[in-house]
Amino acid sequence: QVQLVESGGGLVKAGGSLRLSCSASGRTSNSYVMGWFRQAPGKEREFVAGIVWSGGYTYYTNSVKGRFTISRDAAKNTVYLQMNSLKPEDTAVYYCAAGGRLTTSGGEYDYWGQGTQVTVSS
Repeated sequence: QVQLVESGGGLVKAGGSLRLSCSASGRTSNSYVMGWFRQAPGKEREFVAGIVWSGGYTYYTNSVKGRFTISRDAAKNTVYLQMNSLKPEDTAVYYCAAGGRLTTSGGEYDYWGQGTQVTVSS
C-alpha cells in the first residue's frame, strides 16, 4: 500500500501562485509514476501533470503548459506542483495519484490522495 497526502491548497487571486505538495509513504517504488489530477464542481476529473519518478520525465495537459511545473524530491518522497499565473478556471480539488505508467487516464492509477482545494478568485 502507498499513502499519499496532499497539502498546499488555498485561496489565491488570479495571476497568483501556489505550490502543492504530495508526500508519499508506505510501499513506494522508484518505478512509480506520479500524477496530479483536478476536479472542478460539476465537471469530470482531468489530468493536469505527471512525472516519471526514476527519470524525471514530465508531461502536462495543454491548458497548464508554461504555467505549472511538476517536480519531485526523492529524499523527501515528495512530488510538487508549482502553479503560476493562476486563472479562475484552475479552481478545483487537486489530487495526487501514483501508478505504474504515465497516462492521462485516472483509472490506471492505483493510489490516490484525499485532495486539496484550490480556489482562484477573479
